[in-house]
Amino acid sequence: MLPRKDGFQVCRELRRSGVQTPIILLTAKAQEAEKVLGLQLGADDYVSKPFSPLELRARIQAVLRRTQGAAEPDAYRFGDIDVDFARCELRRASGLIALTPVEFKLLAVFIRKRGRVLSREQLLDLVWTDVTCGDRVVDTHVANLRKKIEPDAARPQFVTSVRGMGYRFDG
Repeated sequence: MLPRKDGFQVCRELRRSGVQTPIILLTAKAQEAEKVLGLQLGADDYVSKPFSPLELRARIQAVLRRTQGAAEPDAYRFGDIDVDFARCELRRASGLIALTPVEFKLLAVFIRKRGRVLSREQLLDLVWTDVTCGDRVVDTHVANLRKKIEPDAARPQFVTSVRGMGYRFDG
């Protein structure tokens, strides 16, 4: 019961505009026809009030497992480099390229978010989820990653800097 629009309209508009973010409709409407309509409009789940907080949490985790697993490919290729996500390996014609776990996570985030500018703060949130560190750590790891994946690290073509904004992966 949202003001001006209902959840069905919001869901419909988000899906029509291409938004892929998971949607769980949490509503007082409990009729079967309403549940079916919500799911047909693009909701990933439908929870009627009253609900158990434990059940809602489990449903959120289930939706995130399903949507996050589908987002990452098994492999990706850019330039002369092959990335195998299942094996956590990076290869070039000359052989295996050794990456630290942080460098591999950083590259995986860049690939998933390719074409988008990512700020240092966003990269800290996406890669360093269990520790607190300064944004200069990002610069150091990006520089190390560039040395390993770029044909010329001084003139990067895959991981480019966007002045005052962050980094963008164009591979």
